[in-house]
Amino acid sequence: MTDAPLTQIWVYLAASPLLWLTATLVCYLIALKIYRLGRENALLNPVAIAVGLLIALLQLTGTPYQTYFDGAQFVHFLLGPATVALAIPLYRQRERLKTLALPILAALLAGVTTAALSAVALGALFGADTKTLISLAPKSVTAPVAMGISEKLGGLPSLTAVLVVSTGIVGAVLGTGLLRLLRIRDDAVKGFAMGLTSHGIGTARAFQVSPVMGAFSGLAMALSAFVTALLLPPLLRWIGLVGD
Repeated sequence: MTDAPLTQIWVYLAASPLLWLTATLVCYLIALKIYRLGRENALLNPVAIAVGLLIALLQLTGTPYQTYFDGAQFVHFLLGPATVALAIPLYRQRERLKTLALPILAALLAGVTTAALSAVALGALFGADTKTLISLAPKSVTAPVAMGISEKLGGLPSLTAVLVVSTGIVGAVLGTGLLRLLRIRDDAVKGFAMGLTSHGIGTARAFQVSPVMGAFSGLAMALSAFVTALLLPPLLRWIGLVGD
């Protein structure tokens, strides 16, 4: 008697596009609670935990990813306004930005080049094929840009998306601790490093540390996407991965 109503409720909810949006928000709130109970330990990154919870939920219910995305795509839509909103804390740091223009440019060029070449070199070392190497190259850039670059150059956009998310989570979990070990105390420098290597997920972590760190992380995320889109194609042609 009890199973029938529960089954009917599930069928009703599964047909509603709000189900997976609600599930996404609930999973993130649970992950955030765990993060706070763990005294905001970077290893308990709420994005990583929420992703794990959602994967488990999709597996348990046998729900295809496309069904999930159709219901939760409003979150995807909000990525655009959220990225634009990063300009607000950055604008508050505009005076400091003027004094750091040259260091930012140097760090940007060095970071973008190192991120791409190191990923390709490690992939080649472990015997990855050309398509995989191309898919690896833009892994440190925000997902929409990275997937576009990968597709244009002959890589696998779906693989690139997985690599981008993995890179962001690893950077968010380990980045602040590594910067602490290196005795880097300036929030602007730490934020720029996080955004340059870990894009949006790293930027979210940076905002948890301080507004200044978050602002410079957002700047690095935007600039690295732009510069990578310009530099990566000729860079990969130079090392022989893609043709003219």
